[in-house]
Amino acid sequence: MPSVSGKTYWIVGASEGLGQDLARQMVAKGADVILSARNRSRLDDLAAELGPKARAIAMDIADPRSVAQAWAQIGRIDGLVFLAAVYWPQRAQDWNAQQVVDMLDINLTGAARVLGHVVPDMVARDTGHIVLTSSLSGFRGLPGAVGYGASKAGIMSLAESMYYDLRKTGVRVQVVNPGFIKTRLTDKNEFKMPFIMTPDQAARLTLDHMETTRFKRSFPRMFSWVFRASQFFPDWLYYRVF
Repeated sequence: MPSVSGKTYWIVGASEGLGQDLARQMVAKGADVILSARNRSRLDDLAAELGPKARAIAMDIADPRSVAQAWAQIGRIDGLVFLAAVYWPQRAQDWNAQQVVDMLDINLTGAARVLGHVVPDMVARDTGHIVLTSSLSGFRGLPGAVGYGASKAGIMSLAESMYYDLRKTGVRVQVVNPGFIKTRLTDKNEFKMPFIMTPDQAARLTLDHMETTRFKRSFPRMFSWVFRASQFFPDWLYYRVF
């Protein structure tokens, strides 16, 4: 089975939440990690906590120049975990144009900016591991998820296309689709969030998946069944249920 031990991973979105806990668990498993996000001070604090197996490279994925500069400092990596995201709960009736654009730009186009450097390098070497983070909200449209749901559906589709193209090469592609995780993003929600997980729990499930050969993992398992099954609902039933 694949292992992260002895390998170097670039974690984009490592300054808090799932990214922070995943970095801790990967280092505990023997991986070296490169930590990226916009907040330099949080990255430095995490790198100091993790010790010599971690280094921080601040980066703004909304800025192509910043991404290129970060990539130039990184050198060869064995894997990429893309976790960066922004979120504002939003109904179509309350459309905030800037927030919608930011969610699409950071969550989806930001991934494309990073992958634009990583994928060609891995393809040329015929080796590498790419992990993208989508969401259960990417399976079908949800109320109050304008912008965010679309960005995560885009990540899911991107991962599926990449997996199809690269599955018979040395570049391994995976996607994880978490449900609700207790972070500063979900703290914005004013509704009850079923099966909400801690970042530590979500990180353990993500790392477990990374050390398998499976393409996709959606969790929590029971909650994910609802979303996966919803793809087969006729529209009249889906909109009534959700």
